[in-house]
Amino acid sequence: QVSRLAELPSPSCSDDDGDNDNDSELLCRDSAQQDPREWCPLPPKPSPFSRCVRSLAFLWNLLFLLLGLLLLALGVWGLLTKAALPGGQRGAPLGSDPMLLFVLGGLGGSAVSLAGCLGALRASPCLLRCFLGALLALGGLQLLGGLLLLLARWWLWGGLRDLLLLCLLRYQDDPDLQFLVDEVQRSLQCCGLGSYRDWESNPYFNCSAPGVQACGVPASCCQDPLQGGAVPNAQCGFGVLGLGAAVAGTLVHVGGCEAALGAWLRGQAGAIATGAAALVLVEAVAALMALRVLGDV
Repeated sequence: QVSRLAELPSPSCSDDDGDNDNDSELLCRDSAQQDPREWCPLPPKPSPFSRCVRSLAFLWNLLFLLLGLLLLALGVWGLLTKAALPGGQRGAPLGSDPMLLFVLGGLGGSAVSLAGCLGALRASPCLLRCFLGALLALGGLQLLGGLLLLLARWWLWGGLRDLLLLCLLRYQDDPDLQFLVDEVQRSLQCCGLGSYRDWESNPYFNCSAPGVQACGVPASCCQDPLQGGAVPNAQCGFGVLGLGAAVAGTLVHVGGCEAALGAWLRGQAGAIATGAAALVLVEAVAALMALRVLGDV
């Protein structure tokens, strides 16, 4: 029986086999001539336009990745610099340090931009969806902030006033707040919140406080801090609170920064609106490019 099974003809596609019918011959020929790539077709190659969009998306996100890393480096540098100061000059704790905003902003921006870079470079649907989700969340927060600014602007102005008053009270306790207050007073040519008399609420400038700064104001309030020299005189505001209003007006700016800041914000409304529109446009362009790359994937 084994020898008989061995002698049985095996199925073949050759023309010499007379037992195969015409259908079997056609099937064998089609199987032999069929291209193996038809069973597993390759994905279509992206068009030149799609490749250009992917490259632009990568470069676009790379730019903002570098900006985010720069912001992160600035925040870390500020925290390390303040940590190296003596214990009495470190200022606010870490949880309320203004430099922490730079660190968090740099981390968030770098993470989102990195997802966009890698998503465009590797054509990863997961990273591209994460990038689009982050942009959508950021756009929602911006829209909510704009509505809040329009509907509760008076409440926000009251909060800003309280913040400025807090900056005056903690002027000597935090180098960042000191720099911010000095820049505002110097650029807007103002002193204090409502008037230069507001510095009496500061424990270091109060007339009953010990030290040389008692009854004085910061040098950024002075009308001429150089006083004819090449280096600003840090003592130009000493003793001003003990003088009359007329005499003090010849030495320092007696007007408060609240009114000056309000006037400056109203004058810069167009520039602020233009900046907000440019930010929305940047995010929209990034989202459209990511959607194009995701569609090609």
